[in-house]
Amino acid sequence: MPFSKQKNVVNIGIALVWMINGVYCKVLNYVPRHQLIVARILGETYAPVLTRIIGVLEAGMAIWILSRIKSRWCAILQMLLVATMNIIEFIAAPDLLLFGRINIIIAAVFIFVIYRNEYSTHVSLS
Repeated sequence: MPFSKQKNVVNIGIALVWMINGVYCKVLNYVPRHQLIVARILGETYAPVLTRIIGVLEAGMAIWILSRIKSRWCAILQMLLVATMNIIEFIAAPDLLLFGRINIIIAAVFIFVIYRNEYSTHVSLS
């Protein structure tokens, strides 16, 4: 697969992660554990609305990824957000995470995929 097509596929995959977590899990609240995590970290009073706002922002991130506008800035922000969110969750709500403290490893792999997708200079010979 030529590199540009491969990068497009990876971009779509990364955007889907943000879109699914944002819309399906948070905005539509099909995964209530996300709201519980927000409640644990930011307080129960505004957890429902804050969870939805976070979800809308994650959907916006997906759109930004697919737009390819300022893709380096987008990648940097994604890596910072994923690292920050996962470190906070690792400390404050490990019992609510899908894979517990192991989630930090999954986040690190996701960060690596984002980094590799944006900064790779490999060119396919096919």
